Amino acid sequence: MQFKVFKTLWGFSGPPRQAAREAVEAGFDGIEGPAPAAPETRDGLAAVLEEHHLDYIAEICTGGSYVPDRKATPAVHLSDLESKIRIARPLRPRLINVMAGCDAWPLQVQYDFFAAAQELGARHDVVLSFETHRSRSTFNPWLTEALIERLPDLRLTADISHWIVVAERLLDDDSDWQTLLAVAAQVHHVHGRVGYPQGPQVPHPAAPEYAGCLAFHQRFWEAVWHSQHLRGYGTSTLTPEFGPDGYLHTLPFTDQPIADLWQINRWIGDTERAHFQTYTSTFRPLAVSQKGACQ
Repeated sequence: MQFKVFKTLWGFSGPPRQAAREAVEAGFDGIEGPAPAAPETRDGLAAVLEEHHLDYIAEICTGGSYVPDRKATPAVHLSDLESKIRIARPLRPRLINVMAGCDAWPLQVQYDFFAAAQELGARHDVVLSFETHRSRSTFNPWLTEALIERLPDLRLTADISHWIVVAERLLDDDSDWQTLLAVAAQVHHVHGRVGYPQGPQVPHPAAPEYAGCLAFHQRFWEAVWHSQHLRGYGTSTLTPEFGPDGYLHTLPFTDQPIADLWQINRWIGDTERAHFQTYTSTFRPLAVSQKGACQ
């Protein structure tokens, strides 16, 4: 199984050509970000991707931005999804990462919405992978598990840093871990950010005080790789996704960032490429329980 790493455009303010150069210099395989709505801008991105031989993952938010409009109905979310699929398709994305739905919808509404979303993906012949994200339908592992029990073909993008905040703990006891293993069996793509019980992003994943958090996330990523191997995947994809917007820690009064996002994401990319190579050389059986310490 191959391993491909993608550069996120979240937190990146430069032009596509600069993003492509940085991705290539870092040894990354592609770029992940929203498809430009303007045809000429989209064509420019397509040209840059082709010139640098980079793969592409599109990103879609439905019903608003990263946090959905509470008044947006499932019909509005589905309309957003379809219109943005049409925008992304010309870029021939490997997959479309979707932040969809709303955490406050009743469970039956969630089932109906994701069934309809899957139909849209099939109709437009695109791969939709739904991200586990706060404020969205997949904001906790137990609701997500209920969704995939009803919809066993639902593909997921795993960003479990969100779940660590929602649960306010590493989900490493036996019961929680079994839920995570069930989720891992549906994961199509991974967002490589490390959270901790009081936040979705540690100040730096290499810091020794957060070693337990990093180890927990890596253990889950191994579970995903193991499942993908059993499902016959030829390629596993990961986007290091440390980002801004309150995720990145800053100094009081000055609001100066305490770390460089691109440096952190390169570190995650390099670390997980080496981790993947080590892990796939054995594909050892998964342990049932292995607790880590992280404050």
